[in-house]
Amino acid sequence: MNAVQEEAQPAPDARPTRVRWLIFFLMLFMITVNYVDRSAIGVAMPLIGKDFHWTPTIEGFVLSAFFWPYALMQIPGGMLADRFGPRKVISACIVVWGVFEALTGAAIGIVTMYIARLGLGAAEAPILPAGGKLNGIWMTRTERSRGATLMDSGGTLGTAIGALVVSALIGAFASWRAAFFVTGLATVACVYLAWYYMRDKPHKHPRVNKAELELLAANAALEAGMEGNVPSGSEPTSRKHWYQLFRYRTTWGLFFGWMSRSILFYGLMTWAPSYLEKARGFDLKQMGGAIFIIFFAGFIGELIGGALADFWRKRSSKQGTSIRVIIGVAAVIAAVATFLVTVTSDRYVAVALLSVTLFFLSMAGLFWTIPSMVGTRRSVGTVGGIMNLGSNLSGIVIPTVAGVILQLTGNFGDDFIMFAIGGVGLFICSVFVIDYEHKLPV
Repeated sequence: MNAVQEEAQPAPDARPTRVRWLIFFLMLFMITVNYVDRSAIGVAMPLIGKDFHWTPTIEGFVLSAFFWPYALMQIPGGMLADRFGPRKVISACIVVWGVFEALTGAAIGIVTMYIARLGLGAAEAPILPAGGKLNGIWMTRTERSRGATLMDSGGTLGTAIGALVVSALIGAFASWRAAFFVTGLATVACVYLAWYYMRDKPHKHPRVNKAELELLAANAALEAGMEGNVPSGSEPTSRKHWYQLFRYRTTWGLFFGWMSRSILFYGLMTWAPSYLEKARGFDLKQMGGAIFIIFFAGFIGELIGGALADFWRKRSSKQGTSIRVIIGVAAVIAAVATFLVTVTSDRYVAVALLSVTLFFLSMAGLFWTIPSMVGTRRSVGTVGGIMNLGSNLSGIVIPTVAGVILQLTGNFGDDFIMFAIGGVGLFICSVFVIDYEHKLPV
């Protein structure tokens, strides 16, 4: 077995520190906060809509506002992380999005609410591309699936916790506005943790010992050797020619695959609270508990998916095989469970089916492993930004379209069929389109 095929390992007697894992637990926390803030409006929307006398179409229009700047800032956000480093980018974003979360509570109508959501979306956009870059820097090849899913699982955990926290704050203060003030100010306070503990390079972190540095350096040397297989004449991605990545089917597979996953995920994140209240008769407290169960199942599923992928990777020379199979099977199950929600008459069965959906759909968080697999070390943030751009184009369209469908039909059945189609698209892209074994030659 040659050096390129072997996994980098420390000396037998070395005991590396585990700073890299603490950084990714911090990323889990930050992305959890991120999703508490962005999902709060879904929990509060039944009350906001009543206060402002909004129709379902207007509610969907407001729910989609977040995703316009969030989508447009994905590639620039990834490029910022590539240029300035994840630490600065993440810390700055936390402060700004916390301010706009608090300003959401001060909205006096559709215009001010829309502006607050636009600001929140722009500020939150770079964190996942920056996290993808951290994954390429800090994790070895047999750890990246767990690192990626640990980070991305903050989305489901944040949505789950957000349902409980926001509904509790609304109940405690008898005001949806107070919920946004409290969550926004708490977010700003979190910047200290990011700045204090994150570093862009392992050798700059004061808590990393020599053994962990050697482990990561050996892994970097291994990957440099693998990147040496990229066709000669290729250059690292830069702001001048990042668009050349779109010449390859893998880029389009990442773009449309993550977009398809988000048709289902963002559809449920934005509309499931209203569905449970209006179609299934849950009150605010019951709705918060049900949303927690549904999305916490997603958190567990994502962690299991990451552990399974890394376990498989250690016993196989092809990391792509495990990711292709896990995501492919999970996508089918998620799509079927979502469709079955439309035919059950029992509200608790509906909650159980949605929990199954999120459990398996969240295994697609393995997508965040792929940018570091197919991109070079200098381009991984940009590749992640392109992937997440596709995701958030779904966020722009799906909440609004779902609101229009609901207003026209008066029921959620067609919305859930549309969400289920996202699972089908995820299956096609992850199984048939993405080439997991070759680096993008840009």
